[in-house]
Amino acid sequence: MRGSSLATRLFLSATAWVVVILVITGIVLSSVYRNAAERSFDRRLNLYLRTLIAEVATPDEPPDRQFQSLGEPLFELPLSGWYWQIVRTDTEKSETRASRSLWDKKLPKLEDHGAELTAAGIRLGYVDGPEGQSLRMVERPVDLGTDGKFLVSVAGDATEIFDETRSFDYYLGGTFAALGIVLLLTTIFQVRFGLAPLKRISESIADIRSGRAERLEGEFPVEIAPLARETNALIDANREIVERARTHVGNLAHAIKTPLSVIVNEAAAHPIDPFANKVLEQADVMRDQVAHHLERARIAARVTIIGTVTEVAPALEALRRTMEKIHRDRGITIEVRADPQARFRGERQDLEEMAGNLVDNACKWATSQVFIEVLIEAPVAPGAGPRLRIIVDDDGRGLSAAERAQVSRRGQRLDESKPGSGLGLSIVVDLAGLYGGSLALGDAPTGGLRAELVLPGI
Repeated sequence: MRGSSLATRLFLSATAWVVVILVITGIVLSSVYRNAAERSFDRRLNLYLRTLIAEVATPDEPPDRQFQSLGEPLFELPLSGWYWQIVRTDTEKSETRASRSLWDKKLPKLEDHGAELTAAGIRLGYVDGPEGQSLRMVERPVDLGTDGKFLVSVAGDATEIFDETRSFDYYLGGTFAALGIVLLLTTIFQVRFGLAPLKRISESIADIRSGRAERLEGEFPVEIAPLARETNALIDANREIVERARTHVGNLAHAIKTPLSVIVNEAAAHPIDPFANKVLEQADVMRDQVAHHLERARIAARVTIIGTVTEVAPALEALRRTMEKIHRDRGITIEVRADPQARFRGERQDLEEMAGNLVDNACKWATSQVFIEVLIEAPVAPGAGPRLRIIVDDDGRGLSAAERAQVSRRGQRLDESKPGSGLGLSIVVDLAGLYGGSLALGDAPTGGLRAELVLPGI
């Protein structure tokens, strides 16, 4: 898929949205899971906190027997990361009792870290522990009236929360990566499937241009059906315009040639009159001009037809047989070497006219032989079609550079003894130009003139 293609744009936009949605969803899910892990951890801390508060509220118990493990062995292991602490706050010298795991250290106060009391009367937050561990801590002030005021704190190693969250993030990232790949593959399939009718239309139009089809055929989705319908209507309208142009050209030719012939006949009836001779001279010029421009108009009308393709080898073979019959009295032989795969993107009549003028000119000037070769050349630009190179050589006397320039101009001839109006090469140049081709004259290896005609292929 190319960067400027519709498929690429759809794929890139879908990819961007998939990435954005998955990233946002991943962040939200990770945050939700982290909050759930914290709430689960906090419930565990609150359970220990309530147990400690219950112990504090029964001061008649022997102090050595309470506040030790709370059913959790980690409170007995020194610096295990799980600690509890009870501080009496209503005396000048604070009394502190703590779990054995705290050893000789003390827990910080959440109040000093800016934590506010919740509606349940507790503070929650993260603090740094005795060994630099990150602790999740809950504390609650307890007022027992005459029995004193206490600050009860319980802290647990927050690594459990971080590890669980990190593990969840890894699994979530892997899952979303796999999901993203699946979604992208699905997007590629949807884009290709959705744009398949457009590709089919493109291929059908290429078939029309190459002559393999005349119209867009088949069923198309409702969104594309109007495009196919209008394209077919455009092709039909193009053919109608071409037919009307041909008709007008033919009518114009007949309308002009008849009065021109009358003028010529009237002037020829007075051969000694200078005015009549001048009229005859100008009438010949007018006839050549009319023939030239009518031929160009007829050619231009044919060139606009879409989807016409001509096999080159059969056309040149038929031309060879015709020319050998025309020049049989001079013993001219014509050799044709054409690639059987060569096809001209245009009408056979135009190909015969261009090649016919070149071959006829070569036969007129050749001594005994004319050689025709057809080559297929690779496209000169991306997206362009192949080119045909038709080479016509003769073994005549050839032409100098100045003479080649002269015969390329309309109506210019080098030898009045040769039949013709002098418009042949000019018509070839005009017709080749209308097809996007060209004509070049040079020296042939056989010593005569070489004419190279370049035309669009298929």
